[in-house]
Parts: sequence; C-alpha cells; structure tokens
Amino acid sequence: MRHTITLVPGDGIGPEVTSAVVHILECAGFDVGWDSHVAGAAALERHGVALPEGLLASIRRTRVALKGPLTTPVGTGFTSVNVGLRKALDLFVNLRPVRSLPSVTTRYEHVDLVIVRENTEDLYAGLEHEVAPGIVESLKITTEAASSRIARFAFDYARAHRRRRVTAVHKANIMKMGDGLFLESVRKVAAAYPEIAADDRIVDAACMRLVLDPTQFDVLLLPNLYGDIVSDLCAGLVGGLGVVPGANLGADLAVFEAVHGSAPDIAGRNIANPTALLLSATLMLRHIGEAAIADRVTRALEEVLAAGRVRTRDLGGTATTTEFTEAICARLTAS
Repeated sequence: MRHTITLVPGDGIGPEVTSAVVHILECAGFDVGWDSHVAGAAALERHGVALPEGLLASIRRTRVALKGPLTTPVGTGFTSVNVGLRKALDLFVNLRPVRSLPSVTTRYEHVDLVIVRENTEDLYAGLEHEVAPGIVESLKITTEAASSRIARFAFDYARAHRRRRVTAVHKANIMKMGDGLFLESVRKVAAAYPEIAADDRIVDAACMRLVLDPTQFDVLLLPNLYGDIVSDLCAGLVGGLGVVPGANLGADLAVFEAVHGSAPDIAGRNIANPTALLLSATLMLRHIGEAAIADRVTRALEEVLAAGRVRTRDLGGTATTTEFTEAICARLTAS
C-alpha cells in the first residue's frame, strides 16, 4: 500500500538525519510519497511565518508527518514551532518510549519505560504577561477535560501494549488545586482499568527514584512541563536524546519527531546520528499499519549497534552519518 506522508526536514542537522531516515525506509521497501514542507527559520524567511498554513494543511490532509529537529530561539525570536504544531493540530499526547539499545553502554540495563505527557496546557500554554516592570506572571492552566483525556490515553496504551502499571507524576502536595485536579482526574479514569495497577509519585521523588532504579517504573503519566523534563531525564538513562523516539498524537493526526535539538554546531559535517528520527519513523510505521517494516528496520538498527563496528561519534565510534545509514541498509538488504 502506498502512503502519502508530510515531511518536515527541519534545520541544523535536521536535513541530514531526515535524508538518512528516508533512505533507510526506501531500503526497507516502504512505499511512500513525501509531501515536503519547511518550518522554523527557513519558513520565516520564505513565507514570513515560522509555521506556514501550507504545512498545517498538509498534515491535516495526510494525517501523518515525520519531522526533523527545529531550532527554537532562546528568550527572543519566534515562538516554538513544536509547541505551535501541537496547539494548532490538537496533538494532546506526547509519547516517548525509552528503551535500552544493544551494546549502547549506560549506567543501567534493561530500561523499558514509556512517558505519556499531556501536550496542550500547563505552563506550556504560554500565557504570560508583565504585571509590572520587572515582574512577569506565567499562568499554569489545568483542566479536568485535558487531564482525563491524557489519562485515558495512558491507560488505553497500557492495556493495548500489555503494560502493568501507570504512575501519575505531580506536585499536588504544593499545587493542591492545579496538580490536585490532574491527580483526581487520573484516579477517576484509573477506576475503569482494574487490570492495570495505578499509583502516583511527587515529581521530585519520582526523579530520584528514576536515577536510583528506573526498572521500578513502567508507564509514567505527567502534565506538560514535568513531562518535558522527566522525558529528557529518562532519555539520559539509555544514552541520551540521540537514541530515543518521540510522537505527538491527536484524535486523528500524528507527528513523529526526533526529540533532540538541531545541533547547528555540527550541521553539514555528516556526523549526526539519525537513530532518534529512525526510531520515531518506526513508531510512525506501526501507527499506519506497517508493523512488519517497522520490525525489519528496528532489527537492522539493533544488529548494527550490537556488532559495534559502525557507530557515530556520539556512541563512541567514528562513522559518518552516511556510513551508519549504509550499514543499516546493508542489513536490510541481507535480511
């Protein structure tokens, strides 16, 4: 079956890792037509806006997008395109599976966590204003509707993937109303899933427990800001943001993306690791019903990593992006 998918190459190392992933998917026999669009600084220069309506229209039409990393200016400049996409398309779920990879040496082994992060409200709603000179107020928005919706997704995901436990992470001991509403909403939803254990942890205690023993957790369910922080912490348990995938999901739209930055300092040098975007692409493949191709790509990646001969610099090797890509394609061709 031929698919049409929106492609956002990104900036910095984005075009390099995106090109690598597109090539690997071709080697795996994925039949796809890409509808390519720019975003961020390139779109601002070309279209006058960082998030063009043409891109949004494409995703609404194809219902699926694969996106490379995009630079977000710090403190000044245009607002985050990533956040803008989530708001514009109501991509209320940020999903980040975190799993140990073969022969990628880290402090921990056998890590297998799933981070489910609410994607539309909390402090990331971006509602800020200056109360008086030198005083800025940022509003933390929590609603029962959004909290219940993300909780249902987490428990549905746990049920569908045979996960044993969902842990809600919060700060309801201090923010008794906002985080209290989140926690209360999760508990109400949990009651409809008696076969799945449900518990909760205060966010600072959860972080401590994660670095002591991440295997004690299974599915972590978090509001937006805590989810952003904890998902990066968890990536560090398995080797960093360069080896974990990400997905932003709505009721009928999905954007799959590398969760690392655009790394402009190494852009154009052919040394970037495409693993994060490749794993995101395997999530995309499963989402559109191409699990067999996803399995082949995952197996080829893991075989290359396990062999240990071809690795990018961030994983302790000397391989270029091209060499790493071709090694995976060679495995796919041989299988």
